Parts: sequence; structure tokens; C-alpha cells
Amino acid sequence: MKVCKSMMMVAFFLAVLIMVPLGAANISASYTNGTLMQYFEWYLPNDGGHWDRLQNDAAHLKEIGISAVWIPPPYKGTFQTDVGYGAYDLYDLGEFDQRGTVRTKYGTKQQLVSAITSLHLSGIQVYGDVVMNHKGGADYTQKVTAVEVASNNRNQEVSGEYQIEAYTGFNFPGRYNKYSTFKWQWYHFDGTDWDESRRLNRIYKFRGIGKAWDSEVSSEYGNYDYLMYADLDFDHSEVVQEMKNWGTWYAKELNLDGFRLDAVKHIKHSYLQDWLTTVRQNTGKEMFTVAEYWKNDIGAIENYLAKTGYTHSAFDVPLHYNFYQASTSGGSYDMRNLLNGTLVASHPVKAVTFVDNHDSQPGQALESTVQTWFKPLAYAFILTRSEGYPTLFYGDYYGTKGTSSYEIPALKTKLDPLLIARKSYAYGTQHDYFNHWDLVGWTREGESTRTKSGLATLISDGSGGSKWMYVGKQHAGETWVDLTGNSTNKVTINHDGWGDFYVNGGSVSVYVQQ
Repeated sequence: MKVCKSMMMVAFFLAVLIMVPLGAANISASYTNGTLMQYFEWYLPNDGGHWDRLQNDAAHLKEIGISAVWIPPPYKGTFQTDVGYGAYDLYDLGEFDQRGTVRTKYGTKQQLVSAITSLHLSGIQVYGDVVMNHKGGADYTQKVTAVEVASNNRNQEVSGEYQIEAYTGFNFPGRYNKYSTFKWQWYHFDGTDWDESRRLNRIYKFRGIGKAWDSEVSSEYGNYDYLMYADLDFDHSEVVQEMKNWGTWYAKELNLDGFRLDAVKHIKHSYLQDWLTTVRQNTGKEMFTVAEYWKNDIGAIENYLAKTGYTHSAFDVPLHYNFYQASTSGGSYDMRNLLNGTLVASHPVKAVTFVDNHDSQPGQALESTVQTWFKPLAYAFILTRSEGYPTLFYGDYYGTKGTSSYEIPALKTKLDPLLIARKSYAYGTQHDYFNHWDLVGWTREGESTRTKSGLATLISDGSGGSKWMYVGKQHAGETWVDLTGNSTNKVTINHDGWGDFYVNGGSVSVYVQQ
């Protein structure tokens, strides 16, 4: 049977996608556990120096076991202070004088390219943020026929048709057609939230041939296609093609290794699968991709993964909320429930785990910050277990900026031992001991090809205590100590491969061979 080139490419990518990802269980001994780092937080200074800091940090990131970095949106936003999610020109990576600035909040394109080069030289992959649900900072307004819809039910029209003055015209005058000649007009969007002629903030759904909210989005608020700014119409053929063109350009221009997809519950799910498949084919690269579907509902996330053909991964939002609840329950949380309703429990190969991120940190719309005392426990959970691909948040590692009420303290000294535990010790068969409401533990037997590998982790939100746990008969007679330094206990592994491991109250201990 004759097989066309496109079919061979699809087969290749399917084969790649069913392989165990960097952070998953039973990874080959020829590899080192993968750890992703989100290298930004919301309140970074607007000094244009972030790409330089990233470049200078490359060797250190490699040393602590970071295998991939997720960078913030590097393209021009509505203003220089924009974190990147108010995307204006996706082709301007800090290169053109637009929206009152050449550089972005993070620096120039040249600085960014230098940082990526340094990361690659250190063996660290780079994942680019993809913000394509909306566009902000339009160059001019246009008259559009629209109707108002209810904010709590976007399928309910609450006005008749009338003309509004919408910010939907994008011609990017400072870029002079470099990289793309595409110009955005009102008919490339489904709706907006501002009528300049009346200076009214409403949710407006556009009228016109084929105009309707996109299907295959979250059913919150009836239809959650609309989120903010001018909402892209993924039923429009020109939008469909232009975003594929941009995605391919973005990946090649920065030599990216993967993507983080923003706000996917607001975007037509089948299009995201189509977009990613096209970019993978055009680049010839796997492009590891993780989607942000922000909902504390495993069913909704599983539905998204199914609708997109399991072609990429998703952040484990329910696990984050379990951590948040545990940290705010005053020691009364049942620690046996940490895995309940989580993606890492139901689809571990597709789960990208995290403790906090830029959206959950203090002062943000999705604020659900895990309390500081519990963060080392949560990081031990995602870093030393076999399932999931763990994410280290820049704000947790280096601390956050902003007013005092918004600050997260730097936990570098507490997290470094856990990162080293993942890099050097967290290998081999896992045994779980989730049999006590305020003290749970697990062990990894290690691998014979890795010197001194294997570990035993205990976390407690209560008064602490000890557990007998099995680490493997091959470790009989060894002395194990707490890598974190939280406990001074030394554990001798008995002839059957068991040890009596101890943890302090409200703390974590990770024991490894002395």
C-alpha cells in the first residue's frame, strides 16, 4: 500500500506522543528526570532585563535539574508594562517601535534570542507561551453591528442590534509588513467588551455572515468563548490560516522546543488540535505542548484532552487546588485525599503538575496561593513521585515583587534539596503509604545503573510521626539521612529492605543513602 508523506508524519507524531514524557514514571535509566520551570511571575520589574537574567541563570538551572523553561509571552502587548497576555502584535518580539516601545517588559528580541541560545547550550529546552484567544491595543476603531449579551449567559441577548465603535483594526504600522502582511479587521473577531462611541463596557457579540460564538469551548456562562479584548473567530478561514502561519513562524524564529497554550477553554478545541498538528508537521519537531484549562474539575479537563485527541498535555489544576485546600485547612485536611480528582491520578502521562503560577499568586483574578508553610510539602509531592511532569514556579523559587501583601517569599534554599532529589534520586519502582489522615509517604527503589538512587519521602500537615516503608532489599544495611536537613534522624535499612522513617510536624523529609 502506498503511504503519503503526510500520513507518515502523522504516524510519527502519534508514536512520539504515546512515549512516556520527561517527568513520567518508569523513565529509562539513560535519561534524567525532567523538570519544567515557569521562568516568570506577574510582578517582575519592567526593566527590560528579564531575558538577560534568564541567560545568566542557564548554567545554574541545569545544575539543579531544570530540563525545560516556559518563558512568558515575548511579543508586544498593549503597553510596555504588559505581562504579555494583552497580546497586540504576535510578530513583534521586542523588535519594532510599537505601542510606545521597542522592547517588551522583558527586553528586546536580540536579548531573548541570546537567552534561548544559552539555554540550548546548557541542554535546556524552551517552551513558548501561546496567546491567541484575543488581541488588544488595536490601532484604530471600526463600526460594527453587535448585540449585548448577558455576562452570566453569553447565549442570552439582552439588546437589539446597533452599531458600536470597536477596537478591532490592527495594521501594525511600526512593523512595515515584516514577517506577515496580514491585517486584522472586525470580521476576524466574534465580539468585544468596549464601545468607544458610548464609552460603555458590555459584552458585545458581533453580527454578520457566519458570526456566532465558537463552539467546542467551556460551557461556563452558557458559552465561554469570550474572555477579553477582541475575541478571535476560529470559524473564519483567514484567522485559521494566519494563526497556523504565525505558530510555525514563532517556533522556527525562536527555535522553540514546545508550547504552553493559554486560555484553551475559551478556544475551539478541534482547532487547537489542528493548529498543533500543523505546526508539528511544518517544523518537523515534537513540540511538547501543555494546555492551561483552568477549572477545578477533572471531568472538564479530561473532556478537553479527549476533544483534542490526546495530542498534548494539560496542567493539573485540581491538584493545585488540593494543595491550596490542604494549606488553608489548619492541619485538618485529610492528606490521603491529595490525589483525589486529579489529572495525575487519572492520566499521569498527560499531567503537568504545579504548586502555584502567575495566575494563582496573590492579587490575581485566580488567586488561590498555596500557603508558604505547605509549599515544600507540595513540591516534594510533585518532584519525588513517579507520575507527572513537575513545574517549578519562578515566584516560589526566587520570590515575587509588588506590595508586601502580594509578596511570596523566596524558597530557594528549601526547594533546592527537593530539586536535587528529583535529579539524582527519584528513580525506580514507587511504593505509596497513604494510610494516615495527616501523614503520608512514598518510596522509590532506585535503579542499579544510578549510584545511590532511591529515596523515601514523608509529608505531614499534622504533628508528624514515622512510617515503616519499603525501599528494596538491595538497600539492606544502608544508612539513609534526610536530604532536606529537616530531620536529624538516621535510618538503617533492615535485611528485608524496610526502614522506619520520621518527619516533623507540618514538614517534609526526603531520605536518601548517606
